[in-house]
Amino acid sequence: MARKGPPTTSDDDKRIWARVTGTVTPPARRKAARVTPGAVLPDPEAPPVAARPARGVAGKKRNTPDQTPSFEALGLVVPARPAPARIRPTPEELEPRRQRRLSRERDPIEARIDLHGFGRFEAEDQLRGFLISCQMRGLRSVLVITGQGRRGGGIIRGSVHDWLTGPHLRGVVSGFASAHRRHGGDGALYVTLKPRG
Repeated sequence: MARKGPPTTSDDDKRIWARVTGTVTPPARRKAARVTPGAVLPDPEAPPVAARPARGVAGKKRNTPDQTPSFEALGLVVPARPAPARIRPTPEELEPRRQRRLSRERDPIEARIDLHGFGRFEAEDQLRGFLISCQMRGLRSVLVITGQGRRGGGIIRGSVHDWLTGPHLRGVVSGFASAHRRHGGDGALYVTLKPRG
């Protein structure tokens, strides 16, 4: 009986594994405590022994925390706290008037991307790159074709809402809505982009 070789890994499996391993942080290594034979280990339930106050030269006390000079007294600049990160609003559904203008092409659809034939992760990467490049070029309205999938339940169509509202595209997408039948109906979306900067 012939032995089978190791199973082959598909590109999707490799991409998934790369994403999973990118989120894992190895635990910090701890040094083992050195124990001298015959040494008495402290009792964990015993109350801690108060340390004696440190003495300086000629028996004088050193500065205690309440006597420590401030930054200003030493002529130093107080370090500034970093500014809190700006929270970007989540993209919303397009207002009906804007959706109508796009469906009648009174507002131009300046670019389009068709995600047919891509796997889930590849489609997400393609969409993200496309929308970021459109924003960099100053475009404001694009069409994203997802397809309807088999029996109306496609993976890309079901995931695109999460991609558009996710953190990676929050600074790019301002809104989105289902396209008119002439542009793909339920298998496509109008996506409006925020101005660059």
